Amino acid sequence: MEESTSREKILKRVRDALIEKTEAPYPIIDQDISVYKEITEPLDITFAEALVKAAGKFVYCESEDEFIGNLKSFILEKDWGVLFCKDPKIQQLLKLGGVPYESHNEAFLEARIGITRCEYLIARLGTIMVSSRLNPGRKITVYPEIHLVLGYSWQLVPDLKQALSGIRKKYSDHYPSMISLITGPSRTADIEKTLVMGAHGPKELYVFFIDDIRPAD
Repeated sequence: MEESTSREKILKRVRDALIEKTEAPYPIIDQDISVYKEITEPLDITFAEALVKAAGKFVYCESEDEFIGNLKSFILEKDWGVLFCKDPKIQQLLKLGGVPYESHNEAFLEARIGITRCEYLIARLGTIMVSSRLNPGRKITVYPEIHLVLGYSWQLVPDLKQALSGIRKKYSDHYPSMISLITGPSRTADIEKTLVMGAHGPKELYVFFIDDIRPAD
């Protein structure tokens, strides 16, 4: 009987709470106001500075031709060897520039360097947005030791909000099965708080930023 009475008291309190209206504790909240300070620098400078802070490397290119020239220089200076590339649009640039690359699946497991495009470059965070809809999908952004990203100035957005809006507009009802954000090379400090680079992904991240008009799709 006592148990039933306690139960009834609890239920009565629940009913009373549902009946009585409670004013919202914070009735005036503008959900559209950014929590960040306004970006005052040009977006490309903001992105480059944030990327470098996250241990990424920023390579400025005025054109696709300069991108090829810079890429060749890095391959020679750093002894990178042959790139792995499955993206037909990047392959076309590499062929025109005379840059050798591998694209066969058998070569992937031996690939030290992979090159991909991106969806957006998020200036404030120095972050790269990629998705499974970009050729060749998920694996090349995480498997090779060195990840090269080809990005254009028209892909720069101030914040994550604009990048997500762009994804919704671009893919409409056919969203990618994976959207990922890359901020610098892979790292972890889980073991004895010792920072280890490349723990579950690339040890190095390079963004080749082309300050050029939007290419034809």
